[in-house]
Order: sequence, then structure tokens, then C-alpha cells
Amino acid sequence: MNETGDDRSIIYSALGDPARLAMVKDLRFSDRSPTELAVRHGLSSNLLAHHLDVLESAGLISRGVSAGDARRRYVRLDHARLNAVAVLPPSDIAPYAEMVFLCTHNSARSQLAAALWIHRSGGRARSAGTHPAPQVHQMAREAGHRRGLDLRTAQPQSLDAVQLQPAHAETEVQVVTVCDRVHEDLNAEPGWWHWSIPDPVEAGTEAAFDAVINELDLRIDALLHP
Repeated sequence: MNETGDDRSIIYSALGDPARLAMVKDLRFSDRSPTELAVRHGLSSNLLAHHLDVLESAGLISRGVSAGDARRRYVRLDHARLNAVAVLPPSDIAPYAEMVFLCTHNSARSQLAAALWIHRSGGRARSAGTHPAPQVHQMAREAGHRRGLDLRTAQPQSLDAVQLQPAHAETEVQVVTVCDRVHEDLNAEPGWWHWSIPDPVEAGTEAAFDAVINELDLRIDALLHP
């Protein structure tokens, strides 16, 4: 993505405030609701609204309605726009961390996320669902194949089948919900991350499944190459 000088000035100006910079660093790992951001950064509702308006005007964030509870909103960072012009300190994610990706049916988003994490990082990853489907969605397998991911032997599994705590003392486990409904139904732990990604099964098109992989790739790349 090519940014003009004016774009850079707008983005750098938006990041010049310590509170907004702190929120952007936070959103680099996880989408957050406005309420979560206010609590995590000690901001009043009016001040939070101002900071979010500035970040949105700079094209650094977007705000979307939850696919679960429509009364909720999630703030998402535009990783591509940020990465095009800004340099943030390296992420503190442990190189040996094991990722656990969760969604409702464990048939598309969480399966693709785990496969892509392994493919991109060489690390460990698992996935599960709160209501696992009988099998991985065929269009998820096909989308994965187009990106060099092999989901032929992948099988959906329940949340009860995976450990959300480290199996070994030296292993850190990072849980990532990639489904708004699961994030809200499980009342996610403070240390979990949330990536608000639309369910491609509802759209039922190749483009929707490819878009999920593209979004996951951007988020993973932001972690591995800040």
C-alpha cells in the first residue's frame, strides 16, 4: 500500500497522543469493545469517543457490529495501513507460544487460523469449537489449499477436547477467539485475544473464505513481523 505525504502526516498526528498510541498497541493483538478500551486505558466515555474518532478519521481503525450480540461493537485495527507507514516496538509474544483458536463450529475460521499460524510461524497451534460441526467445511479446505494449507485430515473438536492451559511449565498458551459469539458466550478471559472475523460460511462464496485467510494473514504477519 502506497501512502501519500498527507496520509503519513495524518497517521503520525493520530499516533502522537500517548493514549491513542497505547490503544493502537493494544489493538495490534486483539479487537476490543469500546468498554474494554475505556477500562484498560482509564478513559472517560467522552474522551474515548474523541480518540476513536481521531483514529477512525486517520483510517487506522474501524468499528463494527458484533455478529453475536448486535448491541455490542468491536474496534479493529487496520494492520495494512498502520504497517505501511508506522514502526511500533516489537511485539512481546513468546516465540514458543502455543496458539489455541476458537470459534463456534470449528469448521472454517479457527481451522484456517491454526493451519496458517503453523504454516507462517512453524509454531504450535490447535483449534476447537463450542458447537463443533461434523466436519471441516469443504470450502474452507479448498480455500486453504489455494494458500498452501492442508486441511484434509483436520477434524472439528469440542472445547472440552483442548487444553486452554499450558501442558508444560515452559509453554505459554495464547487463546484467540475468532468468532464474536464465542468471545461473548465464553465471557473471554482478560488475557485472551479476540479477532472479530465474519463467518464465511454465511456468505458461502470463495471470495468470503479467501477474505478470511487474507485477514488472518495480516493479523499473524503483524505479530511475527511488527
